[in-house]
Amino acid sequence: MKIRYLRKFLSDDLKKKMVFLGGPRQVGKTTLARTIAENETHHAYLNWDSPKHRLKITRQQWPPDSTCLVFDEIHKYDQWKNLIKGIWDTRSNREKIIVTGSSKLNIFRTSGDSLLGRYHYHVLHPFSLKELNNHFLTNTKMPKYCHALVFPEKGEDIKDLFKFGGFPEPLLEGKERTLLRWQNERFERIFREDIRDAEKVRFLSQVELLGALIPERVASPLSLASLSQDVQTSPKTIINWMDLLCRNYFCFRVMPFHSRLERAIKKESKYYLWDWSQVGNKGPRFENMVASHLLKFCDFYYYVYGLKTELRYLRDRESREVDFLVTWNKTPWFMVECKLKPGPHRPLSYFGDRLNVQQRFMVTMEEQQHYMDKKNNAHVIPASKFLMALI
Repeated sequence: MKIRYLRKFLSDDLKKKMVFLGGPRQVGKTTLARTIAENETHHAYLNWDSPKHRLKITRQQWPPDSTCLVFDEIHKYDQWKNLIKGIWDTRSNREKIIVTGSSKLNIFRTSGDSLLGRYHYHVLHPFSLKELNNHFLTNTKMPKYCHALVFPEKGEDIKDLFKFGGFPEPLLEGKERTLLRWQNERFERIFREDIRDAEKVRFLSQVELLGALIPERVASPLSLASLSQDVQTSPKTIINWMDLLCRNYFCFRVMPFHSRLERAIKKESKYYLWDWSQVGNKGPRFENMVASHLLKFCDFYYYVYGLKTELRYLRDRESREVDFLVTWNKTPWFMVECKLKPGPHRPLSYFGDRLNVQQRFMVTMEEQQHYMDKKNNAHVIPASKFLMALI
């Protein structure tokens, strides 16, 4: 069994507070929570979807010697926050508590009675190249401000990750038949269970159509006019539905960075899938894979260390564009351009000079292309090495 990248940090947080673990469906939240709980002397796993467990939860009946409690899918209970608050405030054995659930956990935790000060929230991401190859973070010290990324001398094979995506079941099994069936089942569950149960959506078939169109539009600023015409609804509705898909971890949004830039695009966002294996074209899929790694990197720094790291992109009205900019406390940190094959890319130099960004990377699928482009002051590096410098 693969050891997940958050395991140590969740175990440390449990010593002081509850841990809420969210993230996409089928990313491994339950497995991670149970693995942590099993390291305790006595633990209890209770799933709201089980009628027997449901009664035990509402009656608060579990073994008296339990030192760790795992509540799975409990957010489906309307009064779950009051219940969890009461369990935490009155616990006699100082039990550790982990609350996991599907994508709806993050939606429900932001409304109703406050649990502020009682828990730490984490988002579990799919496997990245570093995690897949068992390279773990052992240093828990606060990272230095805008530090330089450190790359290994030898990269790791990215073929399986590129083809099968980062979700555990299809990736670890490595079979195309498993991947295709898993993709179909996940799509149906997101749209016909998560979205239907959590949101009041009158036109679910149109939302499903929108979801089916997104993979074709990955890596480009979203055209509301084109999508509204294809889905037969208004641009405003498209915006609301895209937010809905993001809240349910089908896709995520990357907004443009426009501070300190003249004529920069301010409103047109780009969208990427949590499961990049659904993107058909190799170029956009490669960009999506890198975007997912960078988002995982930023989320890790935010939820584990409290650092305000964000993923953005750069584009101006003259159509100059750089795929990604990572910021630290709203200050530009490093830029990333994704190419299947390396080539000249002047926007890296243009935006880098104006934002005073020293770390400029052109990430490529070509294994042998690793050098400094002196003309643009950019580091050309294969993805097999670049991704190993992240999380």
